Amino acid sequence: MVRDAPGDGHRVPGLLPPRAPIDARFRRPSVVGVLNVTPDSFSDGGVHLAPAAAMTAARAMLDAGAAMVDVGGESTRPGSSAVSLARELERVLPVLEGLRGEPLSIDTAKSEVARVALSLGVELVNDVTALRGDAELAGVVADSGAYLCLMHMRGEPATMQHDPRYDDVVSEVKAFLEERLAFAISQGVREDLVCLDPGIGFGKTAQHNFTLVRRLGELVAIGRPLLIGFSRKSSLARITGDGTASTGTTSASVGIAVAAFDRGASLIRAHDVREHVEALAAAAAVSG
Repeated sequence: MVRDAPGDGHRVPGLLPPRAPIDARFRRPSVVGVLNVTPDSFSDGGVHLAPAAAMTAARAMLDAGAAMVDVGGESTRPGSSAVSLARELERVLPVLEGLRGEPLSIDTAKSEVARVALSLGVELVNDVTALRGDAELAGVVADSGAYLCLMHMRGEPATMQHDPRYDDVVSEVKAFLEERLAFAISQGVREDLVCLDPGIGFGKTAQHNFTLVRRLGELVAIGRPLLIGFSRKSSLARITGDGTASTGTTSASVGIAVAAFDRGASLIRAHDVREHVEALAAAAAVSG
């Protein structure tokens, strides 16, 4: 199959052409494969910790139709603790080097991890803190001309699921994303290189998560492409009757992905790439 062309890596102003807008690079619907190079992620912790296993999995995702693979070296599951810069680099660097030239994003909130990743050709920085975790990250992204994903999270991974409350979850998430988008632009990030993520499962109950998808059109109205990461989240297990499971099924993940696409989502972050690519291709054919 023909893969999307990789990005231009670290952009040197005046020497390399600017990137295409993110909605031209990643057409609706695009699937982003999840590659956690960690021992403790909620769904696949430890599975891809060895670099060889991670690289094999990434290439399989791309062959299955992923537009990009999102590589992360620090778990952000509920209750997780932060890892050091050295440990995060130790986990992701061999994988990024081994996959150089493939379409990749880096799931990090650390400016130095992002800087190294971008120097190796990574296209997108996926920051769950929305540029709040490291004061230098916005400048790194702006200087590189990279794509950027800003995500909503209430609190931090260690405590975010301790009784999260909202007066109106959609309105509050929308206001947060608008504010962080404005901040990114003020720091020199091109607006047309940014996508937004409402942060499913990040400081939200199951009801909050489903409400965000149900009313996704209100977030689409911000005017930036939306990325949805509902894959295997425990909220999906709740609707299928298992109140104790820590992960949802592939079929439930695919169902919510199609619902999100139907309501305007552009990118779907998924563990099971082939199933999502095929289901979303069918949904796109119906939508025209």
